[in-house]
Amino acid sequence: MTTNAKANAGFTQKFHTIFRPRDVFLHDGKSLRRFTIGVRFQMAVVLAAFALLAWSSFATFQAISAMNGDVAQMERQVAQMQADVAAIRNEARLRAAALERRQAFLATMLSGDADADRLAALLPAAASQSDNPAAQAVSQTFANVEGMQADFVDQVQAAARQRYRRTAGALRQLGFNPARFQGGSGVGGPYEPVPAVENADPRFRELFTTWQQLDQLEHGVAAIPSAMPLHNSANFTSGFGIRSDPFRGRAAMHAGIDLAGPMGTPIYATADGVVGRSEWNNGGYGNLVEIDHGQGIQTRYGHLSQRIAQAGQRIHRGDLIGLMGSTGRSTGSHLHYEVRIDGRAVNPIPFMQSSNTFTALQQQPVAVGGPAGGSR
Repeated sequence: MTTNAKANAGFTQKFHTIFRPRDVFLHDGKSLRRFTIGVRFQMAVVLAAFALLAWSSFATFQAISAMNGDVAQMERQVAQMQADVAAIRNEARLRAAALERRQAFLATMLSGDADADRLAALLPAAASQSDNPAAQAVSQTFANVEGMQADFVDQVQAAARQRYRRTAGALRQLGFNPARFQGGSGVGGPYEPVPAVENADPRFRELFTTWQQLDQLEHGVAAIPSAMPLHNSANFTSGFGIRSDPFRGRAAMHAGIDLAGPMGTPIYATADGVVGRSEWNNGGYGNLVEIDHGQGIQTRYGHLSQRIAQAGQRIHRGDLIGLMGSTGRSTGSHLHYEVRIDGRAVNPIPFMQSSNTFTALQQQPVAVGGPAGGSR
């Protein structure tokens, strides 16, 4: 007998052992009854039970699958909510940081002591918009504050441009091209624009550029000899131009003006600069102090009884530089005062008359009101 035949015979024997006719006896106390359960009935019951078990298993699997699907959906919803919350927090942080940076830029610019490097470092970047709908909705809460800030920037921009125009106009009245003070090497250094941040906010970048132009112009104004060399009253004894020479009695060019006063009257620098000469001059000036103000501008103070400022010394407008005297080619105690542009003597009177104008321009605040303010 082959192996397959043996296996089939064994299976058949087990089948007949399990499914065989079975007698069931029931006794109700009076009589005994006998029932026979056939093989087919047994097989039908087993099949029915198996089918019921299979259906129950399938239903249970389906229920578990559906439950797992709900759980997975809930987990996805929770994950989305967490992502939205994170996006909202990040957007709020970025918006708040942008507002603070813009405020810091404005406050520094209006402080009166800002420099280009520092302002360039504070230049705010252009605002970026989140692609998360929840974050976009939250960012709208900052819109009002940002709008107020933008309005203030426009006001500062307008004030700075107006101040630039007024300062440039005052310089033109003195015969200067404003570009002279934005390209040369005067007091405050040459004009070197600081590269702005590539993604800087266009509104703030434009304001920064205007501030640079105004700052350079006002540094140039500091080189204009517009103050009075005497704080006390003095007698105007000789003007600029052709006059009768007091020693020779014939016409000669007088390169400055003469202001008479008591011996030892304090003499003050009329603009910021560096002392080029502080020496005895044999050309008729006697004790002479000459200050280089940059941009090709010089002032000379002659006939001093004492020179106080020394060569190479940095001088600010209003600093004491010497005392009035009558040294050199002089007939009495007075100050010979000159203003020279590119080596050529010019009439000092218009410069002295512009003193109040330039002082007012420098003391005028750039902007008034708003979230930040200051004066220059």
